[in-house]
Amino acid sequence: MTKPVILSPTQKALQINLDSAIYGTFAEIGAGQEVVRHFFRAGGASGTIAKTMSAYDKDFSDAIYGKEVDGRYVSKSRLKKILKQEYGLIESRLNREEHPDKKYFSFANTLATINYTKTVKGHGWMGCRFQTSADGGYNEVIFHVRLNDSDAKLQQETIGVMGTNLIYACFNHYKEPKTFIKSLYDNLTRDNLELDMIHMEGPDFENVDNRLLSLTLVKEGMTDAVIFGPDGKNQQPSDVLYKKNILTIRGSFRPVTKVNLDMMENGYKAFIEENKVEKDNVQLLFEITLSNLKMEGDIDEKDFLDRADILCSLGHSVLISNYKQYYKLIEYFSNYTKARMGLIIGVNNLLEIFDDKYYRNLNGGILEAFGILFTRDLKIYLYPYQAEASDELLYSKNIPIHRRLRPLYDYLLKNGKIKDLKFNASVLQIFSRDILNKIKKKKDGWEEGVPDGVSEIILDKKLFGVK
Repeated sequence: MTKPVILSPTQKALQINLDSAIYGTFAEIGAGQEVVRHFFRAGGASGTIAKTMSAYDKDFSDAIYGKEVDGRYVSKSRLKKILKQEYGLIESRLNREEHPDKKYFSFANTLATINYTKTVKGHGWMGCRFQTSADGGYNEVIFHVRLNDSDAKLQQETIGVMGTNLIYACFNHYKEPKTFIKSLYDNLTRDNLELDMIHMEGPDFENVDNRLLSLTLVKEGMTDAVIFGPDGKNQQPSDVLYKKNILTIRGSFRPVTKVNLDMMENGYKAFIEENKVEKDNVQLLFEITLSNLKMEGDIDEKDFLDRADILCSLGHSVLISNYKQYYKLIEYFSNYTKARMGLIIGVNNLLEIFDDKYYRNLNGGILEAFGILFTRDLKIYLYPYQAEASDELLYSKNIPIHRRLRPLYDYLLKNGKIKDLKFNASVLQIFSRDILNKIKKKKDGWEEGVPDGVSEIILDKKLFGVK
């Protein structure tokens, strides 16, 4: 099977320009007019480009689009204001009766490239509001990118390519959202940029679940972690994590059980009692790793949404990550906060953290990983394990840490880096795999192992194979 031919930015721009029905505006703020440049250079732009502008001066930008409450110019709210303003101008300034076949679009971006001293990396927002039929409503696609090129000029070139890819995708791939997302990286790689949030809405995207778009970003290697909130909407990580006290619980949540909630509730109580934790500043995340989603082979999107539906219904934010090792997760969080962080984990996960086979790819081995983990302001909250009521309860004092690593473990324990959690002994023998097995085999009693209201959600929405 031959791979599809990937068009160059010039070829894509030319195809758009030669389509007499496509007509719109470009507003590029902060990193040059790099996208529209491809359309001008491709030729035939006079029938496509209604207007192009760059409101670089902040006073002029505020006069046109209004001031942001938080004072930021590189933000989602700024991008949406630009799209709304510029698309509205097309509709108000053109007589639709004189242009009955025109499909309007408004492209915008607001970006900051890397600074001269290279201490601040480039990032920003990009989006497009567009029609796919002249008599139809508008769709909107917005996303956030982190620019990885080493200097501003290269980042500007990357912006130009991705913006061209976006406009082309809006008119050629809107029926296939996953193809749409993948095409944004045409003629680009992860070395150029990271796409860490995307949102689609409009009449042509009514059946699109933006949580699946988040999953696609991680699955396709466009980013290593994405977040969506209780409302199911994708969120930009810095908006959620910036300067927060982050508390994370990792699991399969297939489905979420009384044990999971007991871990979360007791972990949260312990976390907010810490001196360096502000209750109003805590961001709790339920994390599902990509490796967890692949435990039974290829990722089952229905299974993923089943887990997400329950967690969202319970009012929680969900993190999907490609971080199998915890030190990478903490390193990721450290990009956004220096405040105290917490991990709620079970005994088995703590044993994995102290298994040096997971760090053979690091020059410094387990010590390098632990340097990343514990040079941050991090606490591990340990939930005990007891497979059977007659078994010994495993907790921080008696878990079987390898003797070679025991001194390291004892040091962390002595210095308060690892803390035992309170627990409800009546739920210790509840395991999600057993509940899932009962659900699939239509056995009674599984409802007793899930939190109040969860069984109703599973039955009403027919999750996890319920008929």
